[in-house]
Amino acid sequence: MLTRLSALHPKTIDLSLDRMQRLLTQLDHPERQLPPVIHVAGTNGKGSTIAYLRAILEAAGLRVHVFTSPHLVRINESIRLGGVLVGDDELLATLTHCESVNKGEPITLFEIETAAALTLFAKHPADVVLLEVGLGGRLDATNVIDTPIACVITPIGIDHTDFLGDSLIKIAAEKAGIIKRRVPVMVAEQLPETTAVIEQQARKLLAPLHSTGQEWHVNVERGRLVYQDDRGLMDLAAPRLFGRHQFDNAGLAIATLRALDMFKIDATAYEAGVARAEWPARMQRLTSGKLVEIAPQNSEIWLDGGHNADGGRVVAAALGDLEERVSRPLVAIVGMMANKDAAGFLANFAGLTRHIIAVQVPDRASAMAPDVLADAARGLGMRVEISASVAAALESLTKLAYEVPPRILITGSLYLAGHVLAENGTPPT
Repeated sequence: MLTRLSALHPKTIDLSLDRMQRLLTQLDHPERQLPPVIHVAGTNGKGSTIAYLRAILEAAGLRVHVFTSPHLVRINESIRLGGVLVGDDELLATLTHCESVNKGEPITLFEIETAAALTLFAKHPADVVLLEVGLGGRLDATNVIDTPIACVITPIGIDHTDFLGDSLIKIAAEKAGIIKRRVPVMVAEQLPETTAVIEQQARKLLAPLHSTGQEWHVNVERGRLVYQDDRGLMDLAAPRLFGRHQFDNAGLAIATLRALDMFKIDATAYEAGVARAEWPARMQRLTSGKLVEIAPQNSEIWLDGGHNADGGRVVAAALGDLEERVSRPLVAIVGMMANKDAAGFLANFAGLTRHIIAVQVPDRASAMAPDVLADAARGLGMRVEISASVAAALESLTKLAYEVPPRILITGSLYLAGHVLAENGTPPT
């Protein structure tokens, strides 16, 4: 069915709200019949921030709908109804209904997926909807909610320049396009030029602005998350998700919920949510499965879908923390899409490893050729080889002599991460 739906528009991505607004009108405006919506945009950290929001809200006993993208293994992952992945039958029926109502008019696959999610959210009662922007913000298919209860902007960096513009200022303007009149805006730490764009848009729309480092602060003390704002201080357990950046993502989620009077959440729920939140393919440790069995015995395998320079930076920082705890030789198995900055991404790992294995992202026509990726690695002085697949790369490592079992990072693309989870037999649930 997805193949048929994909054929409804000649392009995979065509940023516009016209088609979406037409279809929603034909569907009797499900976007106007939703529970309160928290809308999340940004370049990196959107999914993790939503994971913390969901975990905290559910720990407080609230029913939460979630729409995220892209899915890693199955399209069902994109839509959670009351905390549970939408079932095959209900998803198929809803997509079929949206297709029928659309009557063959041009529409992208992501737009019809978004319409299906909104239709399902309007049908099932809940306390809150968490809605992740797919690409950009201003013209994204999710930007059809007139009055969300909060707009959240995670760190903005250079990515998708072919759609959002070739400068940080242009990209920030697209992301800030989710800001709505008089709706509070929660903003993660940004570069100065990005902050200026967001502040200007917030002022224009009289939207109260809440920024990290000003309205709230997050620190790491004795391995715990210490959060402080004008309402007080909370000393919480460390996030289950690994990496210093996850403390910041958790802080952004906490700040968002504390800024909304409609939710009465106590410290116990914040602690439980931060400690329980899960988000696959973000510094995810693979401890079992078919691929793990192929790898060198007792090696560590980490999976991360980072694919831009900023994403690579936070992953490299997390690996640096791991190296300080337990030193191991690091090998990076990398596959990327052709439109990504391979050198900018790989440069983050130059001080951590010189061993790169380039692979092709399977089943993606727009994947970067491994020799192109290898050339980028060589340009950084890295030792690089090319392997036919992730499985072949892992098997090749068993033939090397390591004094200490290696730490293996599989990274470069969410599409690659999804393939790895499927092949490993550990898809998201």
